[in-house]
Amino acid sequence: MNPITLFCVIVLAVLGMASVQMHLVAPAVLFFLAAVVIGLSLKMANTWQKFVILRAGKLQGVKGPGLFFIVPVFDMVVAVIDERIQTTAFSAEQALTRDTVPVDVDAIIFWQVHDAQKAALQITDYRSAIDRVAQTSLRETIGSSSLSTLLSDRKAADARLGQEIGRKTADWGVTVLSVEVRDVSIPAALQDAMSRQAQAEREKEARVILGSAEAEIAQKFVEAARQYANEPAALQLRAMNIIYETTKERGATILMPTSMIDSMSSSAAFAVAIGATPDAASNASPAPKAAATAVPTTRKPGKA
Repeated sequence: MNPITLFCVIVLAVLGMASVQMHLVAPAVLFFLAAVVIGLSLKMANTWQKFVILRAGKLQGVKGPGLFFIVPVFDMVVAVIDERIQTTAFSAEQALTRDTVPVDVDAIIFWQVHDAQKAALQITDYRSAIDRVAQTSLRETIGSSSLSTLLSDRKAADARLGQEIGRKTADWGVTVLSVEVRDVSIPAALQDAMSRQAQAEREKEARVILGSAEAEIAQKFVEAARQYANEPAALQLRAMNIIYETTKERGATILMPTSMIDSMSSSAAFAVAIGATPDAASNASPAPKAAATAVPTTRKPGKA
């Protein structure tokens, strides 16, 4: 009983009791009878509710929102329909995809009753029916989709699932607003296999990139070799630069083939000697040009 009807019933009952105390039998009976009639006939529907009413077994109408009266005994409210947006969670366990992979899928559906009369008269329990239809449609969607599609393209799966459920519930006066797949679970063994596959694909991609880099480097070396072959001075400058970069740190020891030293000019060899022993070069007096290119010989025992 709604608050307004309850208030009216209480007021009429109080008036009836007052009439009894005043020994007014007829008004008391009228007040009590009015309280019973008001309690049975005055109904109130909230702004989101619709009352489906049958009169003597036939559809009398759909009332609401607001206050309305029904005829006691003859009229009966068979359903109170909530027209707000509703949510229903549903799932499919161990459903097989098109590539025969068992998955567990959890989803949620947003729906709304747009025709209270159909929702009350066309089906016994529209809430349970929506749940069953959602589960069946979810299994059908999983069976027609591959695992990669379910994992990578959820928006398309949601849209297709919403259209399928909406097509089945439209005759019941129910509109499906959206369907969202919340989680897709796969077996642990398959997760491990997919992880190894992804790791192998990343390693393959890394090797391909490394091979492409090596090919580009080799091409650059070929171009550099052609340039050095045409310009011997450039090759000598490059060799000197490499030696300098190597010997600028203290305590460095360099082993170079004699052919490389012979290919350089005397001034380049002197630069090598100075760069290899920076401390000795700074303390010693300037040496003749010929001494810079001389190779030291091993002394024999017993001779000065």
